Amino acid sequence: MAAEDSPGRFDQALIDAEYDPERRAGPRGPYLERYVRESEEARRTLDARLDVPYGPGPRETLDIFPCGLQGAPAVLFIHGGYWRALSCKEFSFVARGLVPHGITVGVMSYSLCPEVGIADITRQSRRAVGFLARDAAVAGGGGVPGRIFVAGHSAGGQQVGMLMAQGEEGGADDAASHIKGGIAISGIFDLRPLRHSWLQPTLRLTEEAAADQSPLLKIPSRSAPALICVGGEESPALIGQSLDYHAARTRAALRSEYYVLQGQNHYQVIDPLADPGSPLTARIVAFIRRWR
Repeated sequence: MAAEDSPGRFDQALIDAEYDPERRAGPRGPYLERYVRESEEARRTLDARLDVPYGPGPRETLDIFPCGLQGAPAVLFIHGGYWRALSCKEFSFVARGLVPHGITVGVMSYSLCPEVGIADITRQSRRAVGFLARDAAVAGGGGVPGRIFVAGHSAGGQQVGMLMAQGEEGGADDAASHIKGGIAISGIFDLRPLRHSWLQPTLRLTEEAAADQSPLLKIPSRSAPALICVGGEESPALIGQSLDYHAARTRAALRSEYYVLQGQNHYQVIDPLADPGSPLTARIVAFIRRWR
């Protein structure tokens, strides 16, 4: 059952309880502090090309962590924060798990709501994919066109879904034509409930914009494979978002894998990406190697 069709779908108190991760996980501050510490360590210990512009805007930058291997696949990581907070700097740590496996990682920043709309962020993500596909080697990334994977957490998972949905035509300028696979971690795939949440004054979603930016409603006829991950301690609504998206892709005969990280809440679910030996890292590395 899609979230918009659920009982109580216009009840803000219910929606807030389901879509505010702090209600289940506690304050996000300690988690963010760990992200910052781990990310500082990543920038200190890994080869890094910082603040590489992929577009004209002041927040359109990438931090690229090259693995040093020619022809290596590249992962573009898109951070969460409900499209209104954070930047690439808090998420450098995701490179610590993937770079040792011969995978170049680019972590992107993007403009934030309410200064821009979510559709603008989607356009920025497409520009970042195009940049990596064209210029990763020049920027020190070592990646090559056609070996780009996109990964994202929470709001970044929504961006992964939108990138996978774009451009069924597959033209040379289309971001989806460069993407070999998508990895969505605790993503938001149906934005319609958020119009009735505490986020609405910041997101400023119209009915049309919420539908237009919902990957669940934009399942393409063709798509690169997807790995859909979710924390086992997420709210029922957030788990349902991932299940619904996986089911919709499966019904459309698109390649889709579903993976639950048992015991992990919304903030913990990406912690394993700091560890090259974690089960989540192993699952993602196997996915990339299978479809590269």
